[in-house]
Amino acid sequence: MNKIVFATGNKDKMAEIREIMDDLGFEVSSMKEEGIESDPEENGASFEENALIKARAVHEICVEKGIEAIVLSDDSGLEIDCLNKEPGIMSARYLGRDTSYEEKNRNLIERTDATGDPERTARFVCAVAAVFPDGTEKVVRGTIEGTVAHTPSGNHGFGYDPIFYVPEFGCTTADLSNEEKNRVSHRGNALRMMKEILNEIKK
Repeated sequence: MNKIVFATGNKDKMAEIREIMDDLGFEVSSMKEEGIESDPEENGASFEENALIKARAVHEICVEKGIEAIVLSDDSGLEIDCLNKEPGIMSARYLGRDTSYEEKNRNLIERTDATGDPERTARFVCAVAAVFPDGTEKVVRGTIEGTVAHTPSGNHGFGYDPIFYVPEFGCTTADLSNEEKNRVSHRGNALRMMKEILNEIKK
C-alpha cells in the first residue's frame, strides 16, 4: 500500500500537499485525478468531523472502484475571535460558495473593524483525516496564530491568506513564499503530523 488519494480537486491545495508529502514515498493523487466525484454534505460540528465526512465518502468510492489507497481529506478555515470564531467551519461557504474571496476578505475586515477590538486575534485551523483501506481512521489538527490585517496584502497563497497577518513574520501569509508558508501554515503543520503517522505505518 503506497498510494494516497486526497479528497480534493483544488489545484492550489494539491500543490501544497505534494510539496509537503513529497519525501514520504507514497504516490499522491487527487480524487479528480482518480476519476472520483464526491461532494458529501459537510454537516459536521467541527473541522475534524467535516474532514472525516469527506474522507469516508471518498474511501467508499475507492473500495467500489478497487483502488487500494489511504484516503486523506482536510477541512480548514479561519477563526476570528472577536467575531465569535467566524467564519470557522463555514469558511468555504461564507457569503456563499460563488462569492469571491476578495469580497469575503473585505467583508471580514469591515466586520472586524466594526468591533473595535484592538487585538484582532485570529487563527487558521486545519484538520486532516485519514481513512485506511481497512477502515481505520486517524485525525490530526494543525493551527497558526495571527491577527486580521487592516488591509489585504500579498499575491501568494489563496483564500483568506491576504488578510491573515502573522506578527512573527511582519506580513500576511499571502506575502510569504510557498516554501515559507508551508513551513508554518496550519495545513503544513497538520500534514506533517499525518506524515509521522504514515511513516510509522511504513516501518
